Amino acid sequence: MKFIDMHCDTLMPFVNCDEYSLYSNNSQVDFLKMKKGDALAQFFAVFFPPMKNFAEKGLENMTDELYFQLLTNGFYRELEKNSDIIAFAGNLNDIERNAKDGKMSAILTIEDGRIIDGDLNMLNKVYERGVRAIALTWNFENCFGYPNSLEKDIMRKGLKDFGIEAIEKMNDLGILVDVSHLSDGGFYDVAKYSKKPFVATHSNARSISPHQRNLTDEMIKVLAEKGGVTGLNFAPQFMDADITATHTPISNIIKNAKHIVNVGGIDCLGLGTDFDGIGGTQEISDSSMLPILWDSFAKAGFHESEIEKITHKNVLRVIKETMK
Repeated sequence: MKFIDMHCDTLMPFVNCDEYSLYSNNSQVDFLKMKKGDALAQFFAVFFPPMKNFAEKGLENMTDELYFQLLTNGFYRELEKNSDIIAFAGNLNDIERNAKDGKMSAILTIEDGRIIDGDLNMLNKVYERGVRAIALTWNFENCFGYPNSLEKDIMRKGLKDFGIEAIEKMNDLGILVDVSHLSDGGFYDVAKYSKKPFVATHSNARSISPHQRNLTDEMIKVLAEKGGVTGLNFAPQFMDADITATHTPISNIIKNAKHIVNVGGIDCLGLGTDFDGIGGTQEISDSSMLPILWDSFAKAGFHESEIEKITHKNVLRVIKETMK
């Protein structure tokens, strides 16, 4: 069965390693693992870490613009080197054409839209570079709004004026709005102002795991009403009732999946593994092992048509409705 994974952080090593390979590596995602798992498409995120991380690695002169260039250069270089098995996709037509040609698809995204820096023209620039989804925030305030937080005052804050303006621009361009990591107030503003479906690329159910990164039942319902999808995140602390957990068994994935479907319906669930961006260990430890999960879904009572929606069809629908 085909799959679409809405989030991985596999591009990060390109910041300081020109020889890094997406074809085969020691990460949780590479082209060979994707092929073994029967991938239809993988979202590859350009994740912007705190600037202090660059200094700690001896990269004091790193800027967001240079970082973005390094990671996207590596992304496109690896697609060119492996053009027999994978190609860029910016919309549904690209995915379907690639599949017809026997190729997987690679979709470029941003995690933490801070590079936009309050400039709507930067949305044009990143779109032209191939970006088709943006997680508005990570764990810090930026030009769009505020992050998930243990501080209730921050969690209640909505989008900034620029964030509201940017949502309209992203809708018009064909950039998918991603609310993973966003404050609760920001989530509801996206639901209010976005004219198109939006996603939480890698977030689970807060009723199962009370981590602030997850979605409340009310959020899941709103997301479903807007035609959106949340992607199951395999990080232990986002999957378990104990947010200090360090291992994700398949049973926790099934538990979150069942809850989200019970609350929002089968059409609002997808995959967002967060591979190469999470700690701990996972029973499904890389892309090649995902077919084991499909068997577990079936044993848990999901019908084949429902599993197909979770694995790829729900995300394909959102891509059709949002990306140009």
